[in-house]
Amino acid sequence: MAGDGPGPPRTPPSPLHWMRRAALGTAAAVLVTAGTGWGLYTKLNGNIRFDSDTQNELEKYEAERPDAGPPNVENILLIGSDNRGDGNEGYGADSGTQRSDTTILLHLAADRKSATAVSIPRDLMVQVPHCKRSDGKEIAEQTAQFNWAFQFAGAACTIRTVEKMTRIRITHHMIIDFVGFKKMVDAVDGVEVCLRRPINDEKAHLVLPGGRQTLHGEDALGFVRARKSLGNGSDTQRMERQQEFLGALVKKVQSNGVLLNPTRLYPVLDAATSSLTTDADLASLTGLYELVRSMRSIPTGRVQFLTVPRQEYRYDPNRDELVEPDAGRLFGELRRDRPVAVAPTQDPEETAAASDGKPDDPPSPAGGSAPPFPGTTAERGTCE
Repeated sequence: MAGDGPGPPRTPPSPLHWMRRAALGTAAAVLVTAGTGWGLYTKLNGNIRFDSDTQNELEKYEAERPDAGPPNVENILLIGSDNRGDGNEGYGADSGTQRSDTTILLHLAADRKSATAVSIPRDLMVQVPHCKRSDGKEIAEQTAQFNWAFQFAGAACTIRTVEKMTRIRITHHMIIDFVGFKKMVDAVDGVEVCLRRPINDEKAHLVLPGGRQTLHGEDALGFVRARKSLGNGSDTQRMERQQEFLGALVKKVQSNGVLLNPTRLYPVLDAATSSLTTDADLASLTGLYELVRSMRSIPTGRVQFLTVPRQEYRYDPNRDELVEPDAGRLFGELRRDRPVAVAPTQDPEETAAASDGKPDDPPSPAGGSAPPFPGTTAERGTCE
């Protein structure tokens, strides 16, 4: 009966047919990936807050600002705000004002072979220029401690104060608060530190055993904020501890391949972008990525941390003032994008034990060049 026997042999799919199916599958995968990628990009991009008030205020004073430095140099002012609002209420009462609890001038060399982070003490006595607050109130030029500039009139006043002091043009700025710092540390799964003795600091919300350990968000914040329970209680030692911690953070990010691993990079980007208020050029994922991409090849031994040369203020031992000509030499080297050398500072307790309390001067480099500034590098970490 017709139709009961086997039919004609089936023709195998042609190579063109398989190519079409592969193309359709690839297109679908690309669309799914692109959709997900675009969604993540949009989320991260939307996290960043653009500081338009600062940009508008700086434009009014363009004529008095320093000239731009050598091409491709970046001078970024990193401002750690002690804002008690926006989720930071647990660290004190929200008075409606804030000060720059930590301020660092980050200089990226034009050849991107080095990065130098210079801490500016909050109690440093400086000349704060005439500034205008967001409510329109005028602040007269005056001598005041550095962190008052941020309280007086925000980031624009702080930037102009730094530029007046250093004659270095600030190309970008970033503001990060307590919550943002914790998110960044948690995103890299904590940072290792070594403690000579246990810590119990109620004001810094910090209780830790002695020894080697990895600190996460809240403990990490307490560690860099603690003052009375660590060292001699000075802001000087706190800045040095902050520098060592940031160096260890940089080292961990580079050594763990975070920047080259999308799965590990996303949480870091999410934490960073949701924690930052920046200028217009950095207020996008593209802007931040280009900045990070240009930095990722800098060796950890060339990521340097130091504090502006300062001493006890002549009129108030609880304040600081610049040491000249050392401060001028540091600012001049950065302004001209010349190499800056740092040498490790010795632990005060170790120094006292070794030399009856008389610290040695840092060694001068060979060849009779200028002496290095006391500081550290990301290579050393906090347990070296």
